Amino acid sequence: MSNKDYPAITAAIGMAFFFGFSFIFTRSALEHIEPIHFLGFRFLLACLVINLLRFLGIIKINIPFRRWREIILLAIFQPVLYFICETIGIQMTSASEGGMMVALIPIFTVTMAAIFLKERPSVPQVISICISVFGVLIIGYMQATQEIGRNFIGLLILLGAPISGGAFSNLSRFYSRSFKPIELTYIMMNVGAIFFFGVSFLMHIFRGQIDQFLLPLGEPIVIGAIFYLAIFSSILAFFLVNFALSRLPASQVSAFPSLTTLIAVTSGVVILGENLYWFHFLGAILIISGVWGTNFFTPRHITAPSRS
Repeated sequence: MSNKDYPAITAAIGMAFFFGFSFIFTRSALEHIEPIHFLGFRFLLACLVINLLRFLGIIKINIPFRRWREIILLAIFQPVLYFICETIGIQMTSASEGGMMVALIPIFTVTMAAIFLKERPSVPQVISICISVFGVLIIGYMQATQEIGRNFIGLLILLGAPISGGAFSNLSRFYSRSFKPIELTYIMMNVGAIFFFGVSFLMHIFRGQIDQFLLPLGEPIVIGAIFYLAIFSSILAFFLVNFALSRLPASQVSAFPSLTTLIAVTSGVVILGENLYWFHFLGAILIISGVWGTNFFTPRHITAPSRS
Protein backbone atom coordinates (compact mmCIF):
# COMPACT_ATOMS: atom_id res chain seq x y z
CA MET A 1 0.00 0.00 0.00
CA SER A 2 1.53 3.32 -1.09
CA ASN A 3 0.75 6.96 -0.29
CA LYS A 4 -1.00 7.40 -3.63
CA ASP A 5 -3.58 4.81 -2.53
CA TYR A 6 -4.75 6.85 0.47
CA PRO A 7 -7.31 9.05 -1.38
CA ALA A 8 -8.98 5.96 -2.86
CA ILE A 9 -8.90 4.14 0.49
CA THR A 10 -10.43 7.19 2.17
CA ALA A 11 -13.14 7.22 -0.50
CA ALA A 12 -13.87 3.53 0.11
CA ILE A 13 -14.16 4.12 3.87
CA GLY A 14 -16.49 7.08 3.22
CA MET A 15 -18.63 4.87 1.00
CA ALA A 16 -18.92 2.30 3.80
CA PHE A 17 -20.02 5.00 6.25
CA PHE A 18 -22.71 6.38 3.95
CA PHE A 19 -24.07 2.91 3.18
CA GLY A 20 -23.82 1.90 6.85
CA PHE A 21 -26.04 4.70 8.11
CA SER A 22 -28.54 4.11 5.29
CA PHE A 23 -30.03 1.12 7.14
CA ILE A 24 -31.40 3.35 9.91
CA PHE A 25 -33.14 5.66 7.44
CA THR A 26 -34.42 2.78 5.31
CA ARG A 27 -35.74 0.85 8.32
CA SER A 28 -37.68 3.90 9.54
CA ALA A 29 -39.07 4.87 6.14
CA LEU A 30 -40.29 1.39 5.15
CA GLU A 31 -42.83 1.52 7.98
CA HIS A 32 -44.69 4.09 5.87
CA ILE A 33 -43.88 3.24 2.23
CA GLU A 34 -43.37 0.18 0.02
CA PRO A 35 -39.77 -0.70 -0.99
CA ILE A 36 -40.11 -0.14 -4.76
CA HIS A 37 -42.08 3.06 -4.19
CA PHE A 38 -39.33 4.24 -1.82
CA LEU A 39 -36.58 3.37 -4.33
CA GLY A 40 -38.48 5.30 -6.98
CA PHE A 41 -38.48 8.53 -4.95
CA ARG A 42 -34.88 7.93 -3.82
CA PHE A 43 -33.43 7.65 -7.30
CA LEU A 44 -35.72 10.31 -8.76
CA LEU A 45 -34.34 12.86 -6.28
CA ALA A 46 -30.78 11.61 -6.90
CA CYS A 47 -31.36 12.00 -10.65
CA LEU A 48 -32.77 15.53 -10.27
CA VAL A 49 -29.89 16.63 -8.01
CA ILE A 50 -27.09 15.23 -10.17
CA ASN A 51 -28.65 16.75 -13.31
CA LEU A 52 -28.97 20.10 -11.49
CA LEU A 53 -25.29 19.91 -10.59
CA ARG A 54 -24.52 19.29 -14.24
CA PHE A 55 -26.76 22.17 -15.37
CA LEU A 56 -25.04 24.56 -12.93
CA GLY A 57 -21.63 23.48 -14.18
CA ILE A 58 -20.57 22.08 -10.80
CA ILE A 59 -19.88 18.69 -12.37
CA LYS A 60 -18.78 17.99 -15.93
CA ILE A 61 -20.37 15.15 -17.87
CA ASN A 62 -18.91 14.59 -21.32
CA ILE A 63 -20.67 11.45 -22.47
CA PRO A 64 -22.37 11.63 -25.88
CA PHE A 65 -25.76 9.95 -25.71
CA ARG A 66 -24.60 7.34 -28.25
CA ARG A 67 -21.99 6.14 -25.74
CA TRP A 68 -24.53 5.51 -22.99
CA ARG A 69 -25.12 2.02 -24.33
CA GLU A 70 -21.46 1.18 -23.65
CA ILE A 71 -21.93 1.49 -19.88
CA ILE A 72 -25.67 0.85 -19.54
CA LEU A 73 -24.82 -2.66 -18.33
CA LEU A 74 -23.15 -1.12 -15.27
CA ALA A 75 -26.40 0.57 -14.21
CA ILE A 76 -28.42 -2.57 -14.92
CA PHE A 77 -26.36 -4.52 -12.41
CA GLN A 78 -26.22 -1.65 -9.90
CA PRO A 79 -28.66 -0.24 -8.88
CA VAL A 80 -31.37 -2.10 -10.85
CA LEU A 81 -30.67 -5.84 -10.48
CA TYR A 82 -28.95 -5.49 -7.11
CA PHE A 83 -31.87 -3.73 -5.42
CA ILE A 84 -34.49 -5.95 -7.10
CA CYS A 85 -32.79 -9.11 -5.82
CA GLU A 86 -32.11 -7.67 -2.38
CA THR A 87 -35.62 -6.25 -1.88
CA ILE A 88 -37.60 -9.24 -3.16
CA GLY A 89 -35.21 -11.72 -1.56
CA ILE A 90 -35.46 -10.15 1.89
CA GLN A 91 -39.25 -10.03 1.62
CA MET A 92 -39.26 -13.80 0.94
CA THR A 93 -36.65 -14.68 3.59
CA SER A 94 -35.31 -12.41 6.35
CA ALA A 95 -33.07 -9.40 6.84
CA SER A 96 -30.46 -11.62 8.49
CA GLU A 97 -30.31 -13.96 5.52
CA GLY A 98 -30.10 -10.91 3.27
CA GLY A 99 -27.16 -9.58 5.24
CA MET A 100 -25.35 -12.89 5.02
CA MET A 101 -25.92 -13.18 1.27
CA VAL A 102 -24.70 -9.63 0.64
CA ALA A 103 -21.57 -10.52 2.63
CA LEU A 104 -20.64 -12.79 -0.28
CA ILE A 105 -20.02 -9.80 -2.57
CA PRO A 106 -16.22 -9.84 -2.00
CA ILE A 107 -16.06 -13.51 -3.01
CA PHE A 108 -17.82 -12.86 -6.34
CA THR A 109 -15.84 -9.65 -6.88
CA VAL A 110 -12.46 -11.34 -6.40
CA THR A 111 -13.45 -14.32 -8.58
CA MET A 112 -14.72 -12.13 -11.43
CA ALA A 113 -11.70 -9.81 -11.17
CA ALA A 114 -9.35 -12.77 -11.54
CA ILE A 115 -11.26 -14.13 -14.55
CA PHE A 116 -12.15 -10.97 -16.47
CA LEU A 117 -9.67 -8.30 -15.32
CA LYS A 118 -6.73 -10.63 -14.64
CA GLU A 119 -6.37 -9.02 -11.19
CA ARG A 120 -5.22 -11.92 -9.07
CA PRO A 121 -4.96 -11.12 -5.35
CA SER A 122 -2.20 -12.53 -3.19
CA VAL A 123 -2.88 -15.50 -0.92
CA PRO A 124 -2.71 -13.34 2.25
CA GLN A 125 -5.19 -10.94 0.64
CA VAL A 126 -7.64 -13.74 -0.13
CA ILE A 127 -7.34 -14.96 3.47
CA SER A 128 -7.98 -11.41 4.71
CA ILE A 129 -11.10 -11.08 2.55
CA CYS A 130 -12.40 -14.40 3.91
CA ILE A 131 -11.76 -13.24 7.48
CA SER A 132 -13.74 -10.06 6.83
CA VAL A 133 -16.60 -12.00 5.23
CA PHE A 134 -16.60 -14.44 8.15
CA GLY A 135 -16.98 -11.51 10.55
CA VAL A 136 -20.07 -10.33 8.67
CA LEU A 137 -21.51 -13.85 8.58
CA ILE A 138 -21.09 -14.24 12.35
CA ILE A 139 -23.04 -11.05 13.03
CA GLY A 140 -25.73 -11.98 10.50
CA TYR A 141 -26.13 -15.55 11.72
CA MET A 142 -26.23 -14.69 15.43
CA GLN A 143 -28.83 -11.98 14.80
CA ALA A 144 -31.06 -14.33 12.84
CA THR A 145 -34.51 -14.63 14.38
CA GLN A 146 -36.01 -16.90 11.73
CA GLU A 147 -35.14 -20.35 10.52
CA ILE A 148 -32.29 -20.00 8.03
CA GLY A 149 -32.96 -21.40 4.59
CA ARG A 150 -36.66 -22.10 4.92
CA ASN A 151 -37.41 -20.39 1.60
CA PHE A 152 -35.10 -21.78 -1.07
CA ILE A 153 -36.50 -19.60 -3.89
CA GLY A 154 -36.00 -16.50 -1.76
CA LEU A 155 -32.37 -17.47 -1.12
CA LEU A 156 -31.79 -17.98 -4.85
CA ILE A 157 -33.18 -14.51 -5.55
CA LEU A 158 -31.02 -13.10 -2.76
CA LEU A 159 -27.99 -14.72 -4.37
CA GLY A 160 -28.54 -12.37 -7.30
CA ALA A 161 -27.55 -9.42 -5.05
CA PRO A 162 -23.90 -10.43 -4.42
CA ILE A 163 -23.55 -11.59 -8.02
CA SER A 164 -24.82 -8.20 -9.23
CA GLY A 165 -22.58 -6.43 -6.71
CA GLY A 166 -19.54 -8.34 -7.89
CA ALA A 167 -20.34 -7.68 -11.53
CA PHE A 168 -20.81 -3.97 -10.80
CA SER A 169 -17.43 -3.68 -9.07
CA ASN A 170 -15.62 -5.25 -12.00
CA LEU A 171 -17.54 -3.29 -14.63
CA SER A 172 -16.85 -0.03 -12.79
CA ARG A 173 -13.16 -0.94 -12.64
CA PHE A 174 -13.19 -1.75 -16.37
CA TYR A 175 -15.12 1.35 -17.49
CA SER A 176 -12.93 3.65 -15.38
CA ARG A 177 -10.37 3.27 -18.18
CA SER A 178 -12.58 5.41 -20.41
CA PHE A 179 -14.99 7.27 -18.12
CA LYS A 180 -14.66 9.42 -15.02
CA PRO A 181 -16.19 8.22 -11.72
CA ILE A 182 -18.75 11.04 -11.76
CA GLU A 183 -19.80 10.05 -15.29
CA LEU A 184 -20.43 6.46 -14.22
CA THR A 185 -22.38 7.72 -11.21
CA TYR A 186 -24.40 10.05 -13.44
CA ILE A 187 -25.52 7.16 -15.67
CA MET A 188 -26.38 5.01 -12.65
CA MET A 189 -28.60 7.67 -11.06
CA ASN A 190 -30.47 8.35 -14.31
CA VAL A 191 -31.10 4.68 -15.10
CA GLY A 192 -32.10 4.01 -11.47
CA ALA A 193 -34.63 6.84 -11.57
CA ILE A 194 -36.13 5.79 -14.90
CA PHE A 195 -36.52 2.17 -13.80
CA PHE A 196 -37.65 2.38 -10.18
CA PHE A 197 -39.82 5.49 -10.48
CA GLY A 198 -41.35 4.11 -13.67
CA VAL A 199 -42.12 0.72 -12.11
CA SER A 200 -43.57 2.32 -8.98
CA PHE A 201 -45.77 4.66 -11.02
CA LEU A 202 -47.07 1.81 -13.19
CA MET A 203 -47.78 -0.33 -10.13
CA HIS A 204 -49.99 2.40 -8.69
CA ILE A 205 -51.83 2.78 -11.99
CA PHE A 206 -52.53 -0.96 -12.28
CA ARG A 207 -53.76 -1.07 -8.67
CA GLY A 208 -55.98 1.94 -9.19
CA GLN A 209 -54.12 3.79 -6.45
CA ILE A 210 -52.62 6.67 -8.42
CA ASP A 211 -54.32 9.12 -6.06
CA GLN A 212 -52.18 7.71 -3.24
CA PHE A 213 -48.88 7.99 -5.11
CA LEU A 214 -47.66 11.07 -3.26
CA LEU A 215 -49.30 10.19 0.07
CA PRO A 216 -46.11 8.83 1.76
CA LEU A 217 -44.39 12.18 1.21
CA GLY A 218 -46.58 13.56 3.95
CA GLU A 219 -44.44 11.66 6.48
CA PRO A 220 -41.36 13.63 7.66
CA ILE A 221 -39.49 10.35 8.27
CA VAL A 222 -39.95 9.34 4.64
CA ILE A 223 -38.84 12.76 3.39
CA GLY A 224 -35.71 12.67 5.55
CA ALA A 225 -34.85 9.13 4.47
CA ILE A 226 -35.31 9.95 0.78
CA PHE A 227 -33.06 12.99 1.14
CA TYR A 228 -30.28 11.08 2.93
CA LEU A 229 -30.39 8.05 0.65
CA ALA A 230 -30.58 10.12 -2.54
CA ILE A 231 -27.80 12.58 -1.72
CA PHE A 232 -25.45 10.70 0.58
CA SER A 233 -26.15 7.00 0.00
CA SER A 234 -26.68 7.25 -3.76
CA ILE A 235 -24.82 10.15 -5.40
CA LEU A 236 -21.94 10.51 -2.91
CA ALA A 237 -21.57 6.85 -1.96
CA PHE A 238 -21.64 5.54 -5.52
CA PHE A 239 -19.28 8.29 -6.66
CA LEU A 240 -16.85 7.30 -3.91
CA VAL A 241 -16.98 3.61 -4.81
CA ASN A 242 -16.52 4.40 -8.51
CA PHE A 243 -13.58 6.65 -7.61
CA ALA A 244 -12.03 3.95 -5.42
CA LEU A 245 -12.45 1.36 -8.19
CA SER A 246 -10.75 3.70 -10.65
CA ARG A 247 -7.63 3.72 -8.46
CA LEU A 248 -7.57 0.37 -6.67
CA PRO A 249 -8.01 -3.30 -7.68
CA ALA A 250 -11.58 -4.57 -7.43
CA SER A 251 -10.47 -7.22 -4.93
CA GLN A 252 -9.05 -4.54 -2.63
CA VAL A 253 -12.17 -2.35 -2.73
CA SER A 254 -14.38 -5.40 -2.17
CA ALA A 255 -13.25 -5.61 1.46
CA PHE A 256 -14.63 -2.20 2.44
CA PRO A 257 -18.37 -3.01 2.19
CA SER A 258 -17.79 -5.31 5.18
CA LEU A 259 -17.35 -2.11 7.19
CA THR A 260 -20.92 -1.24 6.24
CA THR A 261 -22.19 -4.04 8.47
CA LEU A 262 -20.03 -2.84 11.35
CA ILE A 263 -21.23 0.75 10.95
CA ALA A 264 -24.86 -0.32 10.61
CA VAL A 265 -24.67 -2.32 13.84
CA THR A 266 -22.86 0.47 15.69
CA SER A 267 -25.31 3.13 14.54
CA GLY A 268 -28.22 0.91 15.54
CA VAL A 269 -26.80 0.59 19.05
CA VAL A 270 -25.93 4.27 19.46
CA ILE A 271 -28.88 5.91 17.70
CA LEU A 272 -31.70 3.39 18.00
CA GLY A 273 -30.67 1.91 21.34
CA GLU A 274 -30.40 -1.65 20.00
CA ASN A 275 -28.63 -4.31 22.06
CA LEU A 276 -24.92 -5.03 21.69
CA TYR A 277 -23.71 -8.60 22.19
CA TRP A 278 -20.39 -10.45 22.33
CA PHE A 279 -20.66 -11.59 18.71
CA HIS A 280 -20.79 -7.95 17.58
CA PHE A 281 -17.35 -7.40 19.10
CA LEU A 282 -15.98 -10.62 17.57
CA GLY A 283 -17.42 -9.74 14.17
CA ALA A 284 -16.02 -6.21 14.40
CA ILE A 285 -12.52 -7.50 15.16
CA LEU A 286 -12.65 -9.91 12.21
CA ILE A 287 -14.04 -7.27 9.82
CA ILE A 288 -11.45 -4.63 10.71
CA SER A 289 -8.63 -7.19 10.58
CA GLY A 290 -9.78 -8.42 7.18
CA VAL A 291 -10.06 -4.92 5.71
CA TRP A 292 -6.59 -4.03 7.01
CA GLY A 293 -5.08 -7.23 5.64
CA THR A 294 -6.72 -6.81 2.24
CA ASN A 295 -5.10 -3.40 1.83
CA PHE A 296 -1.75 -4.24 3.42
CA PHE A 297 -1.20 -7.33 1.27
CA THR A 298 -2.35 -5.82 -2.06
CA PRO A 299 -0.03 -6.99 -4.88
CA ARG A 300 2.21 -4.18 -6.08
CA HIS A 301 1.95 -5.17 -9.75
CA ILE A 302 -1.73 -4.10 -9.98
CA THR A 303 -2.00 -0.46 -11.00
CA ALA A 304 -4.83 1.94 -11.69
CA PRO A 305 -6.31 1.57 -15.17
CA SER A 306 -5.36 4.28 -17.63
CA ARG A 307 -8.17 6.37 -19.09
CA SER A 308 -8.22 6.61 -22.86
